[in-house]
Amino acid sequence: MALFESLSDRLNHIFSKLTKHGKLTELEIKTAMREVRIALLEADVNIKVTKEFIANVSAKAVGQEILSSLNPTQQVIKIVNEELIALMGSTNAKLEVSPKPPTVIMMCGLQGAGKTTLCGKLAVYLKKQGKRPLLVAGDIYRPAAISQLQVVGKKADCEVFEKGTQSPVKTAEEAVSYAKKMGYDTVILDTAGRLQIDETLMQELENIKKKVTVTETLLTIDAMLGQEAVNVASTFNQRLEITGVILTKLDGDTRGGACLSVKAVTGKPIKFIGVGEKITDLEPFYPDRMASRILGMGDVLSLIEKAKEAISEDEAKKMQQKMKENAFTLSDYLTQFEYMKKMGGAQAMMSMLPGMGKLKMKEGDIDEKKLERTKAIILSMTPYERENPSVINGERKKRIAAGSGTTIPEINQLLKQFEQTKLLMKHIKGNKGKLRMPF
Repeated sequence: MALFESLSDRLNHIFSKLTKHGKLTELEIKTAMREVRIALLEADVNIKVTKEFIANVSAKAVGQEILSSLNPTQQVIKIVNEELIALMGSTNAKLEVSPKPPTVIMMCGLQGAGKTTLCGKLAVYLKKQGKRPLLVAGDIYRPAAISQLQVVGKKADCEVFEKGTQSPVKTAEEAVSYAKKMGYDTVILDTAGRLQIDETLMQELENIKKKVTVTETLLTIDAMLGQEAVNVASTFNQRLEITGVILTKLDGDTRGGACLSVKAVTGKPIKFIGVGEKITDLEPFYPDRMASRILGMGDVLSLIEKAKEAISEDEAKKMQQKMKENAFTLSDYLTQFEYMKKMGGAQAMMSMLPGMGKLKMKEGDIDEKKLERTKAIILSMTPYERENPSVINGERKKRIAAGSGTTIPEINQLLKQFEQTKLLMKHIKGNKGKLRMPF
């Protein structure tokens, strides 16, 4: 995740300088906090939020317990971590559910924030939770907005309710009635966006809320806007009393100021984050996990959740059994690559592991194209060769190289890596009931 990469590097550098000292003086802590303040401002964090954050951290960090601690640097990092969590909302804010179905979720935001696509992502997320959502086309102004929602709905395998250019307020009312009649428990209303906030937009959204009982008013914000995103959130909140925020494009080149500022400025939590372009790239927002990423501690819990989504319990048990029996084959190796792809790819996975930020990983350090070439090599083998790689001699390598568009040295490297993986399998036999991935 590109989000916070620069901030994370800066904070790690600041804390690394502290570790050179046995005990910390009050002056050293103040100097470090001054650098943290600059780092936050450069990350486009709201200046008022930054001042309050530094004041809170400093007040706790210069306490006698910290100054006399045997490992004061860890204590300071712990305080910064706790304050980051508090700044972003402390706990995961779940979606509210109406006691009388359907739950109506009104999506709002500026044009270009990815709101329409996000409606589909939210529908997919809710379906995984056992919900039955209905998408509603409420944007009658942007050309092809209704068609776009229909395309998104098809990807999400979700029905789209639309009434052409009819008043969005009336369409919303009819959609709720339709949802009740057809047994939909959730209505996701895609509303019109604008290039900038205007009175007509706000009035239409207010009218929808007057006619329809809206359970959640979620504001979609493009994280690339930086500090301006917080201003947008404040304006929408004043007029519509939003219940939460969804930050999109967190996989892009953004400094992360909105993520750290929006809760403190509006008082409303970030409920979801968009982390990619796929229809499944929507994650619940966990302040504690995000704080860990910012401080380079990784996000193992999210990684585990992605693994659970990618791998069924039966598949995990079968793989575990193969590991126990040391019967891991190249076909299984290929399956691991498919699991990894489902989990967002090697780069995304590595970014969630503790300490990876400190390794200064750059684009290309993990070559996704190389992984594809590895898959091509395995797919060019016969089933017998995949099960018995020891039979792959020079002639077979020539055939496999020609079939996969690769070279014999690449095939040799793959076979060597596979043997190393099998050795790894032997070492993890003792892990009872725990599946370990060989990547």
